[in-house]
Amino acid sequence: MTFSGWYNRSLNKIWGFVEDRTGMRKWALRPQPEFTFKPSYWTGAFVAVAFIYQIMSGMLLLLYYEPSVSITTTACGSGTGIAPAAWCSTYYIMHSVPMGTLLITTHLYGAYAMIFLLLVHFYRGYYLGVYKKPREFSWMVGALLLVVTLGMGFTGYLLPYNVLSYNATDVGINLAISLQIPLPGGIVFNAGALIAPFLLGNGTPQGLLSRMFWAHVLLLPLLLGALLYAHIALFESHGIAPPATSDPLQRRRFTEKEDKQHVPFVPHILWYMIKWGLLYLGILFAIAALWPWTLLTWYGNTAVPIPPIVPDWYFLWLFKLLDFQGVTPLIAVTIGTVILLYILFLPFLDRSKRTHPRDRPVFVYLGTCMIEVMIILSVWGQLTPGVQILPPQVYETLVPTFLVNAIVIAGLHWRYRTSYRRRLAASRSAGYGGIYAPSTANPAHPAPNAAEVRALE
Repeated sequence: MTFSGWYNRSLNKIWGFVEDRTGMRKWALRPQPEFTFKPSYWTGAFVAVAFIYQIMSGMLLLLYYEPSVSITTTACGSGTGIAPAAWCSTYYIMHSVPMGTLLITTHLYGAYAMIFLLLVHFYRGYYLGVYKKPREFSWMVGALLLVVTLGMGFTGYLLPYNVLSYNATDVGINLAISLQIPLPGGIVFNAGALIAPFLLGNGTPQGLLSRMFWAHVLLLPLLLGALLYAHIALFESHGIAPPATSDPLQRRRFTEKEDKQHVPFVPHILWYMIKWGLLYLGILFAIAALWPWTLLTWYGNTAVPIPPIVPDWYFLWLFKLLDFQGVTPLIAVTIGTVILLYILFLPFLDRSKRTHPRDRPVFVYLGTCMIEVMIILSVWGQLTPGVQILPPQVYETLVPTFLVNAIVIAGLHWRYRTSYRRRLAASRSAGYGGIYAPSTANPAHPAPNAAEVRALE
């Protein structure tokens, strides 16, 4: 017997004993097929691990952080003079709390990692078509999770109350309160006027900091937790999405009988996730130890030059959009809103029954364009913050990128479709049922005729 076989059998015996003595046989998540034991199938679990660490590290930071702009000398350290309490408490964490710099750095980098992993999880689902029936609502909940996570990053950026975080937050708030929604009949709904009181409070710096603090530590975490619960509940209902396929007759969920033949969540999948979770924490702590975060001077300190206003990397593309000549805050917010609505209602826009990316060239092209715009504008914003970009520069940079993207995707799609009928006919004649059925001849699934092929296309 191999070590792997002995190990799995031992785990089954141990967990079987636990289930028998506790009577808790239904509490764990549903079993999963063996082919899912790859990191690419558990990108969502990585996001959950990152979220759990953010909660734990955030609770430790709350023991020392003071959300106040009142001027104080307490805990500000030698040579720093007087400063706002929010900045001073951050300074105290980094210089007086044991391993405080590591704690606050891992919390910051953990937020970056969570957003990055969420984007990886999003684009994996986007390209593999996991949003198709019956998982439309699961996709929409996931899209809202992405929005709330970005909101967590935005609200947390202000809390150190340094000069860069305050100015960047101020620009972001100005974007939010400039939101106007055109309605039929020439009517313009000023949504920004409704948003402003929730973000600004009484209009003072203390009001702004208080709103950002409570949104970051209470409101948004509760909303994020509720959405995460809904996302997991929908996952439990439908199970993991099957591999992408060109067969429109492929089933989209496992049966109860098939579930029983798969690997149980506890203990096998749980141990698998713990292994990757520990690797994530190891990498996070190593990066934080090698490149610790540096606290800039507090907002309002006129003795230090103000650095260029640069937000965190996940909003950098939107901030750089404001540097394009002719782009107003309203236009920038409108572009962001259109992208969000496209992502949210994607399951109802892509009505194809196929999930393979090469069968969906238009949506693959649009998704790749979104990645390209985000990367190009982010790099542009990091290299030239606050520098105005003229229309000829925009055309020279973006248009060739979009054209090359279109040519490559169109070429791959044409090459793929030339063999589609042959592959579909061979699959149907052999009685292939995807990952759910053996590849043996099946009289119930004869090879499709020409009319069936046209209907499936």
